[in-house]
Amino acid sequence: MQEVFKIWETNRKLHLAFLENYTLEQLNKIPEGFKNNLIWNIGHIITTQQGLIYRLSGLPVSISKEFHNKYKYGSVPTQTTTQEEVEEIKALLISLIQQTKDDYANGKFVAFTPYETHIGFHLATFEEAINFNNYHEGIHLGFMMNIRKFV
Repeated sequence: MQEVFKIWETNRKLHLAFLENYTLEQLNKIPEGFKNNLIWNIGHIITTQQGLIYRLSGLPVSISKEFHNKYKYGSVPTQTTTQEEVEEIKALLISLIQQTKDDYANGKFVAFTPYETHIGFHLATFEEAINFNNYHEGIHLGFMMNIRKFV
């Protein structure tokens, strides 16, 4: 699992760089031809990770229902994200890695509800879910690399 966590940490640092190198206006801009923006993609990977790893393991999530609804699959940005919200996202982006690593080390992931993603991946275990999460976050990093060309 250490390799999986290492990939996840590296990926999250790449996402964090967007928060640190783009203005609030750039983070919120939805370029023509896109349905979301840079900040939505980052909020979305946090929401997805909490669902895939914690909710499917029967454990409490670390995000509010409002946060979940704002960034869940199928949502689109409907309002401008504030700097305060960006700071919350920045904190969650990194802190949730350590929380997950600690919870894993402490044996909290003992149950898992099998789940099929909307693109057809069948996840039967925590390990499969965290591997898929890395894949999912990589996809969104690719979307963000494309969006950044237009902001």
